[in-house]
Amino acid sequence: MRLSVIIPTRALDARVLQHLTRVRAALPTAEILVVEPEQPREPPHAGGHPDRAPSRQLSPETMARSPGAIAALDLRRLTAERGRGTQCRAGAESAAGNLLLFLHDDTRLPEDAEAVIRRAFEDPSIGAACFRLAFDRRHWLLGIYGWLSRFETLFTTFGDQAMVVRRELYDAVGGFPDWPLFEDVELARRLRRRTRIRKLPQRVVTSAERFEKRGMLRQQFGNGWLMLRFLLGASPTRLAAHYEAQRAGQTRQTEGAIP
Repeated sequence: MRLSVIIPTRALDARVLQHLTRVRAALPTAEILVVEPEQPREPPHAGGHPDRAPSRQLSPETMARSPGAIAALDLRRLTAERGRGTQCRAGAESAAGNLLLFLHDDTRLPEDAEAVIRRAFEDPSIGAACFRLAFDRRHWLLGIYGWLSRFETLFTTFGDQAMVVRRELYDAVGGFPDWPLFEDVELARRLRRRTRIRKLPQRVVTSAERFEKRGMLRQQFGNGWLMLRFLLGASPTRLAAHYEAQRAGQTRQTEGAIP
């Protein structure tokens, strides 16, 4: 049984590099694939002198991409069109393992993750599994979400719980759709037609940043509204555009609050 870990990310910066260090510590024998979005070409004369490439300072993020730091983690870097579903799909297509773990770049695995996964998949009847959920901030609402994640339903199983799927089953259901949003919900729906998704007893810890920035209840209502629209047939691409607009608004509000 060989485990491949697919991690889609927006950018391999210092924060993600720290996350990858923890992943490697938890999964010392796994293949790790990091899938970054393809960089769009800059239009001609886009800033600076038209015949000269713009100068770039060496930021901590740029330094984090140094070959030495990447080589020490023994991982593979891939690029794909931006979109979590598309990036996960590209990573799965390149993975060598017969067990695929899809991990968000802000979700921490338990220290014994490798042993837990291998022990669960020793049972040949298990085709897919995921961890239960916890957040990196304490709040009664987040606590409820975490408690509910022990149940396997349409509304309590999502990609931030580190989904693990056997390669043959993943291929049989068609894998991730090329969607920028709700790709995890669709993969879970496809898997449920073939098998039961097993909830592992340990918890992963994911970031509560989006809840803190927007407000706990407001973020949840926003999530629920998007989910309802998706289930009623709205395009994931249109919903993703709305979601990105919300993220951009949160970023501007945060920057405006800095004195």
